[in-house]
Amino acid sequence: MASVFRDFLLVLVLLDTQAAQPFCLRGCTCSEESFGRTLQCISVSLSELPGNLPEEFKRVRIENSPLFELPRGSFINMSTLEYLWLNFNNVTVIHLGALEHLPQLRELRLEGNKLRSVPWTVFRATPLLRVLDLKHNRIDVLPELAFQFLVNLTYLDLSSNRLTVVSKSVFLNWPAYQKCRQPGYTGEVLSSMVLALHDNPWICDCRLRGLVQFFRSISLPFILVNSYMICQGPLSKAGQLFHEIELSVCMKPRISTSRVKVTIQVGQNVTLRCLAQARPSPTIAWTYPLSMWREFDVVTSSPAEDAALSELTIPAAHIVDSGNYTCLASNSMGRSTLIISLQVLPPRALPAPLSPSSPLEGNAYVDLRVLKQTAHGILLQWLAVADSSEEEWFTLYIASDEALWKEVVHIGPGINTYAVEDLLPGTKYEACISLGSQPPHQGRCVVFVTGRDSGGLEGRERLLHITVVLCVVLLAVPVGLYAWAAQGLCSCREWGLYCCPRHRKVPRCPPAAPQCGDSSFQDHSVICEDPEGHRDTEVDEERKEGDSG
Repeated sequence: MASVFRDFLLVLVLLDTQAAQPFCLRGCTCSEESFGRTLQCISVSLSELPGNLPEEFKRVRIENSPLFELPRGSFINMSTLEYLWLNFNNVTVIHLGALEHLPQLRELRLEGNKLRSVPWTVFRATPLLRVLDLKHNRIDVLPELAFQFLVNLTYLDLSSNRLTVVSKSVFLNWPAYQKCRQPGYTGEVLSSMVLALHDNPWICDCRLRGLVQFFRSISLPFILVNSYMICQGPLSKAGQLFHEIELSVCMKPRISTSRVKVTIQVGQNVTLRCLAQARPSPTIAWTYPLSMWREFDVVTSSPAEDAALSELTIPAAHIVDSGNYTCLASNSMGRSTLIISLQVLPPRALPAPLSPSSPLEGNAYVDLRVLKQTAHGILLQWLAVADSSEEEWFTLYIASDEALWKEVVHIGPGINTYAVEDLLPGTKYEACISLGSQPPHQGRCVVFVTGRDSGGLEGRERLLHITVVLCVVLLAVPVGLYAWAAQGLCSCREWGLYCCPRHRKVPRCPPAAPQCGDSSFQDHSVICEDPEGHRDTEVDEERKEGDSG
């Protein structure tokens, strides 16, 4: 009986010992230090912070893990935590409220992570924070009030990030700095406020002028870990130290040009120039009425450190290029505009021999594009302009030698769109626009091939390979917009609809194709098939009577 009682007491002791054993994560080590209990997880596969950490830990160190983010309420049970070291992980995001419930936190180390920005308001919950180590991250901006809640901070390391420009207001608004500048302040430890900002890609232009002056005047209790701050740009100051450079005050762009009114003849080349002086260096963009249709080469150079010259070149100018060209220069200080007026005069006397870059009869400009294509359809868009005091019209031809099909549409000048449906899949078509009744191949043409209808892919948009044949190049300013659809000079369109059962449910074809007025779209003898694939050579009596009438 005594031995049984002794065994029972032994079991109770073992259970009590296990119950009193301190908590520790699997794969991590826990130890007792002079300041309290420590949790250390090195090279442990932690994708997120454990949610069951007890309050007893004073220091948590997690390194070389796939830890990605610090979510809100990450340390809800750790109100006594003083040291949080999360170096060399993959931390990319710190959520608002991530540091809640850490009122005793004194050190936060996040070296070697992937932070691009920091929600600086999270430090409202850590009023006792004295050490903030953010070196070797990807931080590229510091808001002016970034340090407003870091009242007791004595060490800040932002070295080896991606900072290029920082306002001196970031430090002037720092409560710790303001406290040191108060009259009568006699801080006991004058060297306790350490800053590390070296090894960043500083752009030493006018925007950095205030920070450079601040660093030159910095004194105790502030100390720079490395006072040799090096410029990485612009090119004229690359490699220079902060204390070696002189920076000017920033200013908004001022634009000038040699000519605000330019007049040329059709077919001539012209270059419009815009010179902008600004600090920092400006960016320049051009706008003009037909910018979506007429794209010109723009070259921007830097003739001086605080200047940018933009040149827009118009080759073989057309009348449609006439108009106002606006040069827009902008930088961080503002933007300015300058308008250059271009007038393109019509050709004189007799035109030169016909060439791909010379005017055609009727003096027209056409730009034809394919916007969308499916296996059975096409969407066309074009800009058509006629140089005439009288109202002009254009003709759109769509045909296929393979499908023995043709469509003719008459349209007015301006920007138009036209959709064609019920095309044959995997078939080559050609669309042309010409002035008035001119033959189609004297206009602008595009050749396209419809997609193949296989495996249930009908209606899916395909990539389009277009061969553009440019024939008409003389332009005029758009004058109005109208469009109507009609038959061509003969009944080619109607005949095509009767011939092809895909377009109309007609059981038989006309005996022969009508003769068309243009020779570029040749007609062919017809062999039609019904949906079952049988040839049909009978004559539609109603169609025959209508043609004879």
